Amino acid sequence: MRLTGSAPQPATPRPPAASEVSRLTPVRFATADSPSTYWRFYWAVATAQLTRWLPREPGRLLDLSGPGYRASSRAVAAGHDVVTLLPSVDAAPKRTLTLVNGHAPVRPDRRPGRLCSVVGDSALLSGFASEVFDGVIADNRVLSQHLVAEACLTEIARVLRPGGRALLCVDSVVLGMAVLAEQDCWPELSYAPNADVLLVPWPNGAITRCFTGEQLSELLTEAGLELEWIKPRTVLSASTVEKVLGDHPRSLNRLVEMELKAADSAEDASSMHLLASARKPR
Repeated sequence: MRLTGSAPQPATPRPPAASEVSRLTPVRFATADSPSTYWRFYWAVATAQLTRWLPREPGRLLDLSGPGYRASSRAVAAGHDVVTLLPSVDAAPKRTLTLVNGHAPVRPDRRPGRLCSVVGDSALLSGFASEVFDGVIADNRVLSQHLVAEACLTEIARVLRPGGRALLCVDSVVLGMAVLAEQDCWPELSYAPNADVLLVPWPNGAITRCFTGEQLSELLTEAGLELEWIKPRTVLSASTVEKVLGDHPRSLNRLVEMELKAADSAEDASSMHLLASARKPR
C-alpha cells in the first residue's frame, strides 16, 4: 500500500465491527446468479439508481462496468444504443442478451436500443473518437480498480459529448479502513483518514483505490467535468437488510425505496461505496 499526504494522526473514524466487515468486504462480490440477501438488495438499489440516472431521450452510451454488471441491458431496454467494453472475448455473453434474460422490462413508449460489445481496456479509450457518447457508465467500482484514476477520468471526459454525463461508482475510504482493520493493518489504518491517495491491498492480492467525496469531486473537476452530485450507494446496514427481508421476504421493493430516500440525505462517509454523477460542460 502506498500512502501520500500529511503527517500521521490518530484515526478519528471508528472502523466497522468485525462482524459487519465480514459482510461488507467480501473479496468476491456476490453475483446475480447466487446472491446473498444483502447483495440481492444491493444490486436492486444499483439498478434503481441507474434507472433514475439514465437520460430521458434515447442516446449513445458507453458502459465500462464490466460483464458482471447489467447496466447495458437496462439501458438498451430504455431505448439507448449501448457500447459495452469487455476485458476479453471470453467475457462476452454466451447467449444473446434479451429483455428477458437481461432482467430489464422494455418501456412501452419506445423501442429498445442496440447493444454492441467491444474488447478493450477501460483505462485506455483510444479506440473511440472524441465527443461521441451521450453518457458513460463506470459503475461496479471500475475507477477504484484503476489506481491512476485521473487518466481514466480524462478519457471518459474526452469521449463524452458536450452536455454528456457520466455515472461513477468507487470504493470509499470507509471501506478501505474496514479492509485494513480486517487484516490487522493498524499502523496503516492510522494514516488512512489523512492520505491524499489511499491504495488498499485485499486478501486476494488485488489493490484498489479508495476515495472520500471531496477527493472524488476534485478528480472530476480536474478532468474537466462538472459535478452534479455525490451520494452513498447504500446506507442501510447488512444486518438491517437481512432482518427486514428475513421477516418480510416480499418487502424488497419497499426497502429499496427507503434506501433511495435515505441515500439522498446521507453523508458520503457512511457508505462503503460512493456514487457520483458528472456532466461535461457545453
